[in-house]
Amino acid sequence: MAKHGTLWLIVNSASGSNDDQTVADLIAAFDSAGRHPDRVIDCADEALPALAEIEAGGVETIAIFTGDGTVSAVVPSLEGWGGEALVLPGGTANLLAKELHGERDVAAIVAAFGHGQLRPVRHCCVRFPGHVALIEVLAGPGATWSDVREGLREGDIAEVASKTVEAVRQSAGGAMVAITDPALGEHDGYAGVRLVPTSDGLVIDGYRADTVGDYLRQGLALLKRDFREGPHDKLGRHAAVRCGTVNGGLIELMIDGERASGPAKLRFELSALDVNLLASPDA
Repeated sequence: MAKHGTLWLIVNSASGSNDDQTVADLIAAFDSAGRHPDRVIDCADEALPALAEIEAGGVETIAIFTGDGTVSAVVPSLEGWGGEALVLPGGTANLLAKELHGERDVAAIVAAFGHGQLRPVRHCCVRFPGHVALIEVLAGPGATWSDVREGLREGDIAEVASKTVEAVRQSAGGAMVAITDPALGEHDGYAGVRLVPTSDGLVIDGYRADTVGDYLRQGLALLKRDFREGPHDKLGRHAAVRCGTVNGGLIELMIDGERASGPAKLRFELSALDVNLLASPDA
């Protein structure tokens, strides 16, 4: 029988999808695949392992069964590592897991992993000061939609209603973001500039203030948990762009679904992520 390398599994018991039974079922799936985790790290109680610790432990595969926020924290920290990361759908949106594995469920992905059917790939990312985005960045006051999503996760209807009102207000009156270099789209800026990394450039879309606000007011964003399908300006593919707020305020950000903010001017660039990610053959 072939000897498999060391496998560590990262979970998050604080996530609604990571209860004790779900994690136990996942470990059982790894057992069935002949790949019992050598260590299970619950990032709700333990610090995420540093790269030096991973290398010292001789780890060859890290499986990540968490939401997008933790995935976005773990994967960039592995750059330069010689092993492979297995991203599993363990949260609400599972953006990177869907890109790597399509709609396959956890059991199918783990079974394919055990049979050596997954392939290592290199993924593109968006880099900007202090951050790496694996799937997308939304820059502008429309990023406050992420706060609505938190209410949805927790099932708090009152919180959802309150945050929706605030998101609409911010979309209409917050610090609009314009693309300045190259000059693209509306000079008076957008409520949301979305940047998606692809192999041939950053796909740039602009969501106007009225578009984002109307979409939220219509309730479609809440039903679909997304306003990306709403009307927007397609601004092409670019290797890098500079953005800035029209009034000089902070740029509100949603990075792979998680909220942040940045300085009034930011440069976003397409970059290769120096990590091997395991993907399903036909994803």
